[in-house]
Amino acid sequence: MRALARKSVLPLTFIVLVAAAVVGYATEEADTHTPTVGRSSFGKSGEPGEDPRDQDPAATAPADDGNAYTPRRTEQNARVGAVFEKNDHGAHFCTASVVQSPGRNMLITAAHCAYDADAGTTVNDLVFAPDYRDGDGPTGLWKVKKVVVDDRWAKSQDEDLDVAFLILDKKNGKQIQDVLGGNTLGIDRGYDNEVKITGYPTSRETPISCQNRTTKFSDTQMRIQCTDFEGGTSGSPWLADYDPTSHTGTVIGVLGGHEGGGDEDDVSYAAYFDDDVADLYKQAQDVD
Repeated sequence: MRALARKSVLPLTFIVLVAAAVVGYATEEADTHTPTVGRSSFGKSGEPGEDPRDQDPAATAPADDGNAYTPRRTEQNARVGAVFEKNDHGAHFCTASVVQSPGRNMLITAAHCAYDADAGTTVNDLVFAPDYRDGDGPTGLWKVKKVVVDDRWAKSQDEDLDVAFLILDKKNGKQIQDVLGGNTLGIDRGYDNEVKITGYPTSRETPISCQNRTTKFSDTQMRIQCTDFEGGTSGSPWLADYDPTSHTGTVIGVLGGHEGGGDEDDVSYAAYFDDDVADLYKQAQDVD
């Protein structure tokens, strides 16, 4: 494993892509989908595996800590969705979620979901399906128009900078935050937090959730034990301090970082959100 020290003296530059793809909509029922992964995978992006056991606990009574379950459709869970290329006819390969921004149109995910290291370029035709289940999303597909990653990720896949912000086009004249609301971004929140993680394994057409406490893996990485977080869950938000009154939580990490999120389904990682992530968030707002 390479050293995890930051190189914070280097300037940040950002890669911004204006997507030209036209958003497509599902024309097949869920049981006719045959997911195929059409892009190179990294970490926990787009590698199908075994399905976890479906559960349907009450929204206020999740499964035991560390065990995956199928979450109910709630206002909170609706802000998390599956990431596709071009349309939802192929496989979803990553996860993203809505974060608050002045433009009201921003997602957060892992950088390796939005930047193809093999090709040396951003993925230019991403679409987001919030609350996607069984081939359907209540608000349809949202087209990504801009991708913002740190240049150090683009150059060397620095695992401590495995974070990306995605700017969305309007849909039916509205920004996504106007429709779904958004979570706040948490910086320097420490390594020990109770979080809920929700993500979309490529092998499933429904999301999974898990609650557990995070631990410190290194000065720049967090670790968590949650079952069945396989390929497709990269970018899943680590949500802390959920307020049931405002239906808002704080994203303190996204699944990614060390080993692209981990090489075991039951153990996952996230880059620690520090000043570098705060700067990236600010610059994403500035280029919106």
